[in-house]
Amino acid sequence: MKWTSALIPTHKEDPSDAETTSHRLMLRAGLMRKLTSGVYNYLPLGWRAIRNVERIVREEMDAAGCQEILMPVISPSELWRETGRWDIYGKELWRVRDRNGREFALGPTHEEVVTDIVRNEIRSYRELPFTLYQIQTKFRDEVRPRFGVVRAREFIMKDAYSFHRDDASLAKTYQAMCDAYTRIFERCALDFRPVEAATGAIGGSHSHEFMVLSDTGESEVIVCECGYAATDERAEGAIAAPEAPGVDCDLERVETPSMRTIEEVSAFLKVAPERLVKTILYDVDGRTVAVLIRGDRDVNEAKLAACLGADIIEPSAPETIEKLTGAPVGFAGPVGLKDVEIIADHTVEPLNAAVVGANEKDTHLRNVKPGRDFNPTAYHDVALVRAGDRCARCGKEMSSFRGIEVSQAFKLGTKYSDSMKATYLDEDGVAKPLVMGCYGLGVSRTVAAIIEQHHDDDGIIWPRSVAPYQVEVLAVSMKSEACRERSELLYDELRARGLDVLLDDRDDSPGGKFKDADLVGMPLRVTVGDRGLKKGIVEARVRRTGDVTEVPVEGAADAIVDILNGIV
Repeated sequence: MKWTSALIPTHKEDPSDAETTSHRLMLRAGLMRKLTSGVYNYLPLGWRAIRNVERIVREEMDAAGCQEILMPVISPSELWRETGRWDIYGKELWRVRDRNGREFALGPTHEEVVTDIVRNEIRSYRELPFTLYQIQTKFRDEVRPRFGVVRAREFIMKDAYSFHRDDASLAKTYQAMCDAYTRIFERCALDFRPVEAATGAIGGSHSHEFMVLSDTGESEVIVCECGYAATDERAEGAIAAPEAPGVDCDLERVETPSMRTIEEVSAFLKVAPERLVKTILYDVDGRTVAVLIRGDRDVNEAKLAACLGADIIEPSAPETIEKLTGAPVGFAGPVGLKDVEIIADHTVEPLNAAVVGANEKDTHLRNVKPGRDFNPTAYHDVALVRAGDRCARCGKEMSSFRGIEVSQAFKLGTKYSDSMKATYLDEDGVAKPLVMGCYGLGVSRTVAAIIEQHHDDDGIIWPRSVAPYQVEVLAVSMKSEACRERSELLYDELRARGLDVLLDDRDDSPGGKFKDADLVGMPLRVTVGDRGLKKGIVEARVRRTGDVTEVPVEGAADAIVDILNGIV
């Protein structure tokens, strides 16, 4: 492609609304343009990069024995109601109506649709196992789209679904898919980690996320040197108990005017945050539950949902809190709290001189002791684990890193086949539910993750496997007949050798063209200028290292292919 014929609208300045490196560079390098919040147009360079990631994904999915299909973006609400997810999925499920008033969903994922296909086509155990996949646009009505295509409302995803007769067969495919993901991300030149993860709205018994290491990642991953790694939603660990006073003291009511937060109450009463207990009210599947957590800790809502067997968990509204506790937000407490189920984290149980809200405005209670002053319905592990906690497996102190989730695999079991009556006949002719797995991979998000890991101050540094073009031929001056002719000849010769080549044939200043070359970041830049041609050479510069090789004009195309073959 010649630059003068291409749509590559680069910008010198950073866009004001760009929050991350990938967001900034995808806009500056002309890969995409924002249409509306969380929705982007992909321009030619961006689309070529996406198609290259898709090619890698297809090759590895096909090599793993998967079969590609294409399902509709839109699906009827009836399917979602069969599994209960029409109500459970929440506001992220993009709901629309047709002219007849029928409700549909813009698919964020396709478990219901693919299960409907399979339940109508599969009859016998002899047809199992198999895996279907598609690469398609997905929709999630994110409450706060951010970071460009990392958290978008419309995005491109590969979603695969496997069908089995039993858990043993599922386990084999699950591992095969994780192995395929490993090969995909290695081919994309990413530094990544597979980690244990919560199953969320998809459901199932077991899940792994593949995390690309990035300081701008939304997810925090807890790791231990013993090999344990999990998202903070899924991580388990031992939380050290604070030193407790040796003598029990009587319950004491104390005024705390306008002191609502842990920080405010801690400073006012001169009590460490770990000796305070937060009482947080949640709406859980139509009922209200009070959750007690130590003041220096946060509730892990994924763990809470699991221990309660709940589908929908949301913080209660201020009016609900005041109605149940008799006090505004910030003063709720477990002592005297009636008609509400109370779940306490294990870290609350050993406290014997805690500070809690008094269920009265501007008032707290201190010297509170669980078991004496209140009795939770149950104790559970509902605290969010963090760096510095002890590993539940080996007892060593854990650390953390931030990452971008680029894919997730789930062992679904019979969650969808049970509710949708998707069965097969075994050897004895007995109908049994299909056992399922599902495997998602964010294609457009992977492109952003690549840029997060492969850039410098000047722009993108594309790995060869996903670069929009492998080589950029830069003609220093199109006004020079020798420079123009040699550039075009080299461009044609490289394309004849099967390379994707971008020729910068603009009649612009050399400095501007060099800056744009670094910004768009093709793996190899070949500079053709009069000065070099007088010496009988062109210059080949590797974008990643900056290494420059003087290549003789005669046989330049073959030499450039050799240099390119040495680039990752």
